[in-house]
Amino acid sequence: MEKSTQIPKGVDVHVHGMHVRVKGAHGELQRDFDDARFNTKVKIERDNEKVRVSSSDENKKIKAIVGTINAHVKNMMIGVSNGYKYEMKVLYTHFPISVAQSGSELQIKNFFGEKSTRTAKIVGNVEVKIDKETLTLTGNNVEEVGQTAGNIERACKLDKRDRRIFQDGIYLSERKLKSGEHV
Repeated sequence: MEKSTQIPKGVDVHVHGMHVRVKGAHGELQRDFDDARFNTKVKIERDNEKVRVSSSDENKKIKAIVGTINAHVKNMMIGVSNGYKYEMKVLYTHFPISVAQSGSELQIKNFFGEKSTRTAKIVGNVEVKIDKETLTLTGNNVEEVGQTAGNIERACKLDKRDRRIFQDGIYLSERKLKSGEHV
């Protein structure tokens, strides 16, 4: 069982055992895939132009781990060469929602006329740009950008109300690379 990923130009990949470090124009990412259950069965190697994740075992779980590690490495290479950009829309019907950034938190005020402020955590090195009714999240790690978008959506969650009628909130509208291509 083997999966491989082509290394794009301008990206430098270092593999040391189960530890992968990727450098590119948009920064550096590193990840340790070490797991006691799989490290004797799964190998990560770098050829001249490819990163290969392989295993001699044909077990279903091992195949899944090989595919997962390969996908993570591919996302890391895309992140350091292009970067990720998520756009979110602020939607409201009656009470205008205001959004402000305070350190590593995003503060959502006047959500459904609430007096309290709702907060969402900004994960890692994600940059948040706030326009009137648009939030732009950018970063080189797709997991951090995606988790930040999820935290913002979860902060605007409504309980005991029909989502078809009460549609106020902040929602993910577009996922793309910084270059403009859709993911």
